[in-house]
Amino acid sequence: MSKAAAARPTTGKPALGASTSSSGSSLSKTVEFYQELNNQKQLCNFLRSRQGPKLREAVCMGQRVYYIKGEKLVDFLHEPKKGTKWPKNMPRFENRQEVLLTCKNLCKDQFIVRADKVGKGELELSTVRSFDEAGFFVWVYEGDKTKMYLMTGALIVCALLMALQPVWPMYIRVFVWYLAVTFLLFVFGLVITRALLFLFVWIVGYEFWFLPNLFDETLGFYESFVPVFSFEPTKPGQLWIRLSVGVAFFSFCYWAVTQPSEFDVFVQGQGDFLKDLYAGNLLSDMSQQDKENIDKPRMQSLEDLLKSLEDDEDEFTENIQPKRVDDEEEEEAKLEDLLENLVDKEEVVLSDEE
Repeated sequence: MSKAAAARPTTGKPALGASTSSSGSSLSKTVEFYQELNNQKQLCNFLRSRQGPKLREAVCMGQRVYYIKGEKLVDFLHEPKKGTKWPKNMPRFENRQEVLLTCKNLCKDQFIVRADKVGKGELELSTVRSFDEAGFFVWVYEGDKTKMYLMTGALIVCALLMALQPVWPMYIRVFVWYLAVTFLLFVFGLVITRALLFLFVWIVGYEFWFLPNLFDETLGFYESFVPVFSFEPTKPGQLWIRLSVGVAFFSFCYWAVTQPSEFDVFVQGQGDFLKDLYAGNLLSDMSQQDKENIDKPRMQSLEDLLKSLEDDEDEFTENIQPKRVDDEEEEEAKLEDLLENLVDKEEVVLSDEE
């Protein structure tokens, strides 16, 4: 078959028959199967799953996208990688020509679009829309969104539950507190254990990591736990560095163990810290009585209201009575001053008359 015939679109059955004249009816059945929209979605769901080919990330039109080279997509569909579980309800491709025709249909139906590289990690949509093994193709189809919708709904429900934390029953608060503290201690212990295992094996001359991709932010949740461990020899020229670190580390451990008083105090302090952590003493900002009565409605009883009223009256009396006494004394003093002034004036008048 000529290259011009292979490049022609396969929108009609005459072109499909012309392209399949050399490979028989099996080619037409496979290609026709993947021409249906639902079957194309199944194929794309498989390609976007963990069983599919490895995708790369880039930025296209200001958005983060996943893309793949056309050649790698064709190679994967023609000969999947070892260990790939091909869906049983989807036929396999028998030759490379079937794969090319199916990829052209995916490109025509805009499940994937062609793009050009303009920089490191940057793409822009290409003016050429046809499928070519040498081109790069961005995934437009995002796959089945049922899982994403369920996770979004669960996230909203969790946010609402966290917002209602003040009205939680006490047993739920205690359970969440224990769960959070246990998870925190587990993560802290896992980090320390990984570091110590790496240090011990690295001193010997190998690099051993338990869950090496655990903190890789570029990977998904499941990929972060694969592989379980990695074991590789160290780079040459690190012998003296490894020996120096080993001597320093074990010397520190020996010094810490041979200081019984300080080491015992340290161990006891860690134990007390864990006890206080699980007991909630470190974050306590209320009395024990308030903790026990946290679920009770905060309404004053009649006795409390009467007592509060009496306290207000006593406070009013204490504040007003001294003011009244002071006011009376001031008025008496003013009257006395006025009388004295009148008396003085009368004496002055009488003295003038004489």
